[in-house]
Amino acid sequence: MNRMVLFCRTIWLALSLSLVLTTATAWSQTTASVAPPSAPTASPVTDASYVLGVGDKLHVTIFGEPDLTGDFDVGDGGYLRLPLIKQIKAAGLTIGQLETQISAQLSKGYLKDPRVSIEVTNYRPFYIIGEVNKPGEYAYVNGMNVLTAVALAGGYTYRADDSDVYIRRKGGTKEQSAPADQTTKIEPGDIIRVGERFF
Repeated sequence: MNRMVLFCRTIWLALSLSLVLTTATAWSQTTASVAPPSAPTASPVTDASYVLGVGDKLHVTIFGEPDLTGDFDVGDGGYLRLPLIKQIKAAGLTIGQLETQISAQLSKGYLKDPRVSIEVTNYRPFYIIGEVNKPGEYAYVNGMNVLTAVALAGGYTYRADDSDVYIRRKGGTKEQSAPADQTTKIEPGDIIRVGERFF
């Protein structure tokens, strides 16, 4: 009888051990074959049509002139204050147009054939108001859409209409309705309003 109990226990232990090893092997193969999701990467802005505005921060490089190179803000009046040429209107221009204007100003008795390069180091903020938990001003990041903007603002309130948003763009006074999803891109300076849902 004791031998029979011992034999059964041995068989049961062997089967249990086999089952544990099989499960562990299958689990390790499954987790190894599933790659973790990759984090989104910020891509540099390559849109040559981006129009500068108040609040943008720029890095202006004048090649061969380190004293004239530096970081500058587009001020409240839309002007950029630079050494030698004092101020130049930047708001409403593309980066290429501003590079051309700075180069032309520096050519007037200051430098011979100046080469100018500009990059946006910090975009002007966007604003979100209405039915979000934390309305206010937020820093713009490349590739933003309505959903990322709402997430930054703490998500929707329980009264929010989460199907559409209303956007004022480029200092305009008229709102445009847009779907509240990842297809609606946000631009620097936008004012986004999340409306209230009607029951």
